[in-house]
Amino acid sequence: MMKKLLFLLLIGWAGVTQAALTIEITEGAEGALPMAVVPFGWSGPGAPPKEKIGAIVAADLARSGRFKPLPEGDMLAHPHSGAEVEFRDWKALGIDSLVVGQITPHGNGGYQVRFELFDVFRGEQLVGYSIPTTARQLRTTAHRIADIVYEKLTGQRGAFATRIAYITSLRQADGSKKVSLRIADADGYDPQTIVSSKEPLMSPAWSPDGRRIAYVSFEKHRPAIYIQEVFTGRRQKVAAYPGINSAPAWSPDGRQLAMTLSKDGNPDIFVLDLASRKIRPLTRHYAIDTEPSWSPDGKSIVFTSDRGGSPQIYRVPVSGGQARRVTFENNYNARASYSPDGKKLALVTRVDGAFRIAVLDIASGRMQVLSNGKLDESPSFAPNGSMIIYATKEKGRSVLAAVSVDGRVRQRLALDVGDVREPVWSPYSQQERSY
Repeated sequence: MMKKLLFLLLIGWAGVTQAALTIEITEGAEGALPMAVVPFGWSGPGAPPKEKIGAIVAADLARSGRFKPLPEGDMLAHPHSGAEVEFRDWKALGIDSLVVGQITPHGNGGYQVRFELFDVFRGEQLVGYSIPTTARQLRTTAHRIADIVYEKLTGQRGAFATRIAYITSLRQADGSKKVSLRIADADGYDPQTIVSSKEPLMSPAWSPDGRRIAYVSFEKHRPAIYIQEVFTGRRQKVAAYPGINSAPAWSPDGRQLAMTLSKDGNPDIFVLDLASRKIRPLTRHYAIDTEPSWSPDGKSIVFTSDRGGSPQIYRVPVSGGQARRVTFENNYNARASYSPDGKKLALVTRVDGAFRIAVLDIASGRMQVLSNGKLDESPSFAPNGSMIIYATKEKGRSVLAAVSVDGRVRQRLALDVGDVREPVWSPYSQQERSY
């Protein structure tokens, strides 16, 4: 079973599309907090920018499942600054929190975006910022505003200004297939193609600084691992040994890659030092060892192995040593990845013949199944640990889905055409802490 699974993973999927991901909230948390994000005002000559900052902020907060933004048509007033806010209007509507803002011209073609967040019932400002931006960065600015609001109201850092990477597939008019590795904003907008090929691409993995992506390419009909810079497109081949080269995983410091290689005959976990290009084996076993993932502290790696008779998750020190089994519930557990705090693992487990996404609490060993599909795979934590994105099947198509770690909030992410799979959430970038 494990060998068949590994083969299927290696042959990959094929296709490319130019469509953006469409996100639909399929289930929200009960008791979502009522709030309002007033459309941002425009103070300047000419037409306002086309991006609707307020609408983007409201959509982000709604997607979290924690908030229920008031529709614009139900608003009694449209203030753009704290001085214009009449709190009684919002109290009458049962609104807990209020966001108002204004956009003004700034510099050569740029903008200044000011926003304020208010506690309606206390009638006081909770936070306020003035952010310089450009026309190109208006959506990003809106996502950062949503992050600030989310963190102030929940105490947890937001992840709206991050990105996701994923593989898309589309059959061409001539019957051929192409495959594309793409990145997009966390809300599915602004998709960018990193690399396209007629051969399979798979296993994208973000570097810790979010500037590079490692992936597997079959472009020369043999698997090889590449690292590509997101912004420049420069890339380098880092592993093209005989046999399997798959499942790259970055160390937390970005200096090493763990990967699965079969250059010595059997698939094992190896660690590559990117500076020296020296590679060393981490496992040596007659079973299949694959799908490594680093712990956030960089001290251990979890991986999938069938050494116990069925696919299960094992953990081994990065310095070397004995691998110890981590999962004991259900007869199939694979594709584990650590939560940002290192306390949980997201993984694929088999329940009554269906492959589902689950979260394992490492300390207690308790597993909670979060998804309800028949073929769910490739789980990846958001950088704040609040959501897990994964791939699934729906009506014969491959789509993405996301679920909160408590299972209360669910989303569906799909392309207008083609299939999408193997999602991975980016880390935070340096810019996201600039306020």
